[in-house]
Amino acid sequence: MLALHEGSVVGLATGYATATDRPALVVLHTTAGLGNAVGALATARVNRTPLVVVVGQQDRRHVASRPFLAGDLEGLAGSYPVWWSAPARPQDVPGAVDRAFHEAVSGRGPAVVTVPSDDWAAAADPRALPSPAVVRRGLRPDDGSVRELATRLAAATSPVLVVGADADSPAAWTALTALAEHLDLPVHQEAFAARAGFPQDHRLFAGHLPPERAALRAVLAPHDLVLVVGAPVFRQYQYSPGELVDPGTTVLLVSDDAEDVHHSRADLAVLADPAATVTALTAALPAALPPREGNPRAIRAPEGSPHAQVLDAPTVFTALAARLPADAVVVEETPSSRPDLHRLVPARAPLGFLSAAQGGLGFGVPASIGVRMGAPDRPVVALVGDGSTLYGVQALWTAAHYGVGVLVVVLDNGRYAIMDRLAADAGGKAPWPGFGEVDVAGLATALGCPARRVATVAELEDLLDEVVPGLAARRTPLVVACDLRQLP
Repeated sequence: MLALHEGSVVGLATGYATATDRPALVVLHTTAGLGNAVGALATARVNRTPLVVVVGQQDRRHVASRPFLAGDLEGLAGSYPVWWSAPARPQDVPGAVDRAFHEAVSGRGPAVVTVPSDDWAAAADPRALPSPAVVRRGLRPDDGSVRELATRLAAATSPVLVVGADADSPAAWTALTALAEHLDLPVHQEAFAARAGFPQDHRLFAGHLPPERAALRAVLAPHDLVLVVGAPVFRQYQYSPGELVDPGTTVLLVSDDAEDVHHSRADLAVLADPAATVTALTAALPAALPPREGNPRAIRAPEGSPHAQVLDAPTVFTALAARLPADAVVVEETPSSRPDLHRLVPARAPLGFLSAAQGGLGFGVPASIGVRMGAPDRPVVALVGDGSTLYGVQALWTAAHYGVGVLVVVLDNGRYAIMDRLAADAGGKAPWPGFGEVDVAGLATALGCPARRVATVAELEDLLDEVVPGLAARRTPLVVACDLRQLP
C-alpha cells in the first residue's frame, strides 16, 4: 500500500496492525523519510503497536563518503523504537528483519532495520537466520499473586475498578465484565485511553477518570481500594500538586506491560496477562456480593444540543450514536471535543474506540484507513478536527486508490479551538489567526477522495441515514465536513 507521506505510511500501518493484532511491515526512505515518520513512530510505541520498519540507506560501498541521501539513522527516532538493527553484512538483513518481527511483538512497538540500497542485490545465505521460526509467549499469573489480589479485594469495603487500553480484547472484556458483576463494582476508564477496556454501555460503567490530580482524588475518594487493569497509575495531563489518591487508599495494578508497571505508584503490581489474571481473580473470590448502594449505572443517554439547526460537536456525536451499529470502530482525533465524544458515543465492542495515546496529531485519518484495511467487515468512522485532518490528509489518497470504505467525519471550525480555549482560560486572546480559508472537502476531492459538506442538523442526519447502513460493505471512502463555523 502506497501513501504520500511517511507519517501517513506509519499511521496506516499502525491502524492495520491494531486491527489484525500482528505486526505490519513499514518501508521508509532514508533520513528524511525516517525523520518525517518519527512522530507517528512515537504514537505507535505509546499505543503498544508492533511494527517492523525497514529504512533505506545509501549504497554500502560509499556510505562512508557521505553521499547525497545518506544520513545518521541510528538515534534519529530517539528511544521510540523497541529494537534497532544496522546489519553488518547484506547476508544478515533477512535474519534482522525476521528478528524484528519477534522484537516488535515482544516489545509492543516499532522495531527498525536499516538496509543499504545495494544489499538487496547481494546473494542470500540461508544459514544466517539467527531468530526462531515461532515464539510462544505467556504471562500467566502465579497462584500467590492471585491470592494476594483476592485477599485485598475481598477485604475492601468500597472497591472500584479502573480499566485501560491494554485490556481491550474480547477475553479481557469478558473477564472484567464478570469481575465487575461478581462484586458489583463501578468501573472507570483511564484518562486519555487509546482504547476502551470495558463495555461503556454497561450498567456499571461510571465514566472516564479526569486527568488532573484534585479531580481524580475527588472521583476516587469514596473508595478504599482501586484495582487498575491494563492502564498506568494514573495518566495525567497538566501538572497539579498533591497525591493521586487520598491517604489510606490501596492501589492494585494488573498489567502485561512492564513499562506501565514500573512507573506506576501501586501497593501491589502484578505483571501478567490481564484477561488470565482477572479470570483467576474472580474464581478466587468469595461468592457474589449483593449489589452495593450508590453504584453508577447506565451511561447517560445522548442529550440533544441546544442548537436546533446549527451544527456543533455534541449534535454530530448524537446523530452518529443513534445510527452506528455496536461493532463500529470509532477512531478519534478531536481534542477540543473529546469529552463530549466519550459522553455521547460509548464503545460497545472490543476495538470500538481508538485514539493516539501519545497525543500527537496526524493519527486519526491514516489510522482509521489502516483499521478498515485490517478489519474490512467492520464499520469504521474517523472523528477528527479540521486541524488534525491537515496532519494526515495525504492518507485520503491511499483510501481512494485502494478502495477503503472508511467514513471520515471532520469537525470543521476553521480554527485551533483547543489552543483558543487555553488562551481564554489564561485571560488572554489567542494571538494566532484562524484558518477559515482551508477547505477540507476540497483537499479531499483534490486527493481523489469523495467529499461532502453539511451545514445543518437535517443535512447531517440525511447523509448519515444514507451512508451508515451500508458502511460495513462500503468500498469507497467518504469525507463529511461538518460546518461548525457558525458557532461563536
